[in-house]
Amino acid sequence: MSLLKIDPSGWSIRWPQAQADRYLSEGAWRSTTLIDAARAAVAEEPSRTLLIEGDNRLTRGQAWDQALRVAGFFMSRGLRPGDVVAFQLPNWTEAAVLALAARMTGIVINPIPPIYRESELGYILADCGAKLIFIPAVFRRHDHRQMLGALREPLPALEDVIVVRGTGDLTWDEVVSHAPAAEADLPVVNPASVMMVMYTSGTTGKPKGVLHIHHGFDHRVRSMGEAWGIGPDDVVFMPSPISHITGAFWAFDMPWVRGCQSVLLDVWGADDGLKCIETNRCTVTGGATPFLQQLLDTARSRPKAVESLRLFFCGGTTVSPGLIREASDAFPGCLMFRVYGSTEMTCATLGIRDKSLADLGAETDGEILYPTEIRIVDPAGNDPVPDGEEGEILARGPGLFVGYLHPADNEGQFDDEGFFRMGDLGRRMHGDYLVITGRKKDIIIRSGENISPKEVEDLLYTHPGIAEVAIVAMPSIKTGEKGCAFVIPREDWNLDMADISRFLSGAGLARQKFPEHLVLVDDLPRVPSGKVKKDVLRLRAAEIAKELET
Repeated sequence: MSLLKIDPSGWSIRWPQAQADRYLSEGAWRSTTLIDAARAAVAEEPSRTLLIEGDNRLTRGQAWDQALRVAGFFMSRGLRPGDVVAFQLPNWTEAAVLALAARMTGIVINPIPPIYRESELGYILADCGAKLIFIPAVFRRHDHRQMLGALREPLPALEDVIVVRGTGDLTWDEVVSHAPAAEADLPVVNPASVMMVMYTSGTTGKPKGVLHIHHGFDHRVRSMGEAWGIGPDDVVFMPSPISHITGAFWAFDMPWVRGCQSVLLDVWGADDGLKCIETNRCTVTGGATPFLQQLLDTARSRPKAVESLRLFFCGGTTVSPGLIREASDAFPGCLMFRVYGSTEMTCATLGIRDKSLADLGAETDGEILYPTEIRIVDPAGNDPVPDGEEGEILARGPGLFVGYLHPADNEGQFDDEGFFRMGDLGRRMHGDYLVITGRKKDIIIRSGENISPKEVEDLLYTHPGIAEVAIVAMPSIKTGEKGCAFVIPREDWNLDMADISRFLSGAGLARQKFPEHLVLVDDLPRVPSGKVKKDVLRLRAAEIAKELET
């Protein structure tokens, strides 16, 4: 029997009825949407600051008024619930207003990273059939107006291009000057309908459109807020891009649902990030490993700048236990921990909740809290493995996406009970804690033996001369595959392969796990969230192997 159904606005989604009934009966899914929370927050305290960006502050009342005007513009353009509006914006307040207006009208948002260019942008807009797109005029010296002008002809569904913070045929200022939609004219939005299509980073093939419904997004925001005690006294610094699932949660939803304020930064830099935290007395922040490492390096000489922080969640890519311990020692007033999730299964773990669990915050990727469910199964089959043994991670819960835009992409991604194959390997430890051991496809098979790059990377992160490291498989005539380490060295360190081998030998690592080739680099290829694009590194390693053979 097919699990596909048509949502209230016409999208084809996965809908396991028994799970949906359970989530509704247990209260994991509610009958409300973000608009209900936002309306109540505006009625309670309209002048309270919602978002901070540089010297600009947007209050609840201002955001609500602007969103009604954007909603009026959407309706004047004939947009209906289920239509897609894209935006390729930095971490600007306008994006949060757009997201709110979309919730008001049942429109599906499609956030696109600003770093994407013609190839990725053209593919995504055509694939999801976006009818409008909001872009910056010029951002980081790239002319987005010119790029969209060249893309318009092969995108017949794209009706309008709206320029934010700049001039164009249609601008943001014109949109927010539109007559506001009357609340009585807004459609009744079913929380079981699609509210976002967000594309995967494409590190495992062509990007796929991930569909989320109001129910799931609301559940994860509430779960994070409750687990970490987010409330009106919190000021959240959010450097993660709003075009990434983490940034979207904390910029679009959390301020309305939990009453906190969010501070946005459009171009990451450790000095600027530290200034944001210090100036706004931020209490909560999070991001991928590079954000934490760079913040740590910059804040060592200015510890008072981060004394207001009480919580840092780190995820989105490989997180070294040593980095969490080092940061915890440097910032003793801040609870540091790892979390785990993906665009499809958002925040599958929720870290730790107090200092008594600090060791678990460093050693594991967080606690699995019901109603989220995690299974660890034999990678070669589907049989569960005992706790403590490595296996493939499968996840299910009320925050799980409702399938890919193209149903064919769902094939092979779910087991018979609706658990999603995360593509990662891990172990269940200490009861309900998860430890990620690597990507299923990242395993290096050397002379028939499986080697986990993450195990070696975690050790190398403790090397005083290594800022970042990523290890991938390199083809080998002798052993089939071998490890190739791409390393960003710290300043004034001259690393070579002999130094790496001595260090790993001193750490007691089996010699067959040592990388056998070292590439020193200034940076690593990344997706917007900071996650390293290992597919790019694998191709580079293969090219190097060919060069070595000739």
